[in-house]
Amino acid sequence: MRILRFGSGLNPSFPSPPLRDLKPVEIITQEAAIRASSGQTLRIDTLVRENDDVPQGAPVACLRDAPDVKFVAPMAGRIARIKLQPGRKLTEIVIFREEGEVVRHDISNAAEKMGLRRLMQNSGIWPLLRRRPFGGMPTPDETPAAILVMALDTRPYAPDPRQALQGREAAFERGLLALSLLCDGEIFVCQASGPTLLQRASGRGKIRAVECTDRHPHGSAGLCSHGLAPATIETPVWDIHAEDVAALGDLVMTGILPMKQLVQIDGEGLKESRLVRTQPGADLRELTLRAAAHGAHALMSGSPLDGHEAHWLAPRHRQVTVLPRGSNSASPHWFTAALTRSSLPKPVIPTAALRQAFGVALPAVALVRALSSGDDELAMKLGALSLLEEDLGLADYVLGGEAHLAVLLRRMLDRVQTEFAP
Repeated sequence: MRILRFGSGLNPSFPSPPLRDLKPVEIITQEAAIRASSGQTLRIDTLVRENDDVPQGAPVACLRDAPDVKFVAPMAGRIARIKLQPGRKLTEIVIFREEGEVVRHDISNAAEKMGLRRLMQNSGIWPLLRRRPFGGMPTPDETPAAILVMALDTRPYAPDPRQALQGREAAFERGLLALSLLCDGEIFVCQASGPTLLQRASGRGKIRAVECTDRHPHGSAGLCSHGLAPATIETPVWDIHAEDVAALGDLVMTGILPMKQLVQIDGEGLKESRLVRTQPGADLRELTLRAAAHGAHALMSGSPLDGHEAHWLAPRHRQVTVLPRGSNSASPHWFTAALTRSSLPKPVIPTAALRQAFGVALPAVALVRALSSGDDELAMKLGALSLLEEDLGLADYVLGGEAHLAVLLRRMLDRVQTEFAP
């Protein structure tokens, strides 16, 4: 097993009540939604209308520029609401839960490269792949230079992917072998210390286990990509969660895509933390019912470092954070604000914490300065193409949220994609 070592990271602590039970409880919410990831724009064509009944796994929309890529119902139910922005941009497709059937896909050609691609795109698992650079799902015909399978997550209160894989080891191995058909390069299974997750899967020697440290951000896909297979415009790298790989393994065996995932609910605004199995796009209000403390609180999809306030569980998210909502104090007088806050951004002071927020893998100060000054070429040379916004959540936290590095990174990636990408 290869060991990936950069330097010490950080283990930021956030207040949260203890878990009531280490064994997950199944909660399938009465409502769920299909929506784009935060900051992502999806132009779609809908395949259903409001009040239509749909079985679990049935396609409800497809990409307008790539109709073979489908978005499917996470549960059987009735289409309650379809909200689109101008230009057919997806806002949300809300489904009410009802009894119904489950779609079974044709798996006769799943052992072939093109047949597997069609199966993944038709079944709804393709959007769970994420590409670097630039983010978002891969194009239907893209071939990655490498694939990262994330079997660890070092963000605060993240559920252990090993627990999500318990009892699904065979499905996980089948999923790895299926991924090996899509990739000409290596497939890295990034895991925490302990027994290897690879038992029999070989994928013609392309599948390798990599041990990472348990401090954040060493469990982020961006840092793993930087150390194992740096992403460039010509050599994209994909990443996918280990639980989704197990779902792929079930899909190629049975033709049915599992629709339950392990999610941990934590935060200062709770009476008790929860570990649940729920469907994608679950209703956060129902997931936190009777667990949230009294008073106003904010529901966030994601971790305390990189989550965002939301109504629905966002794609690829395995965490829900509940925070108490502070009282709305009156805004200071404009003259007081002018005296106490500069119009220029605060300078970034090099500290050990900032270096550790980048895992001592990237030149922290130089990269922050390149992003702040808009020096895209220098940022690319320093490894920014392997990063996405969530990879800078810890750095923004260390800097007190004043630098807005995630926003600067997104602007830089958008400029590079417009100017250099084919």
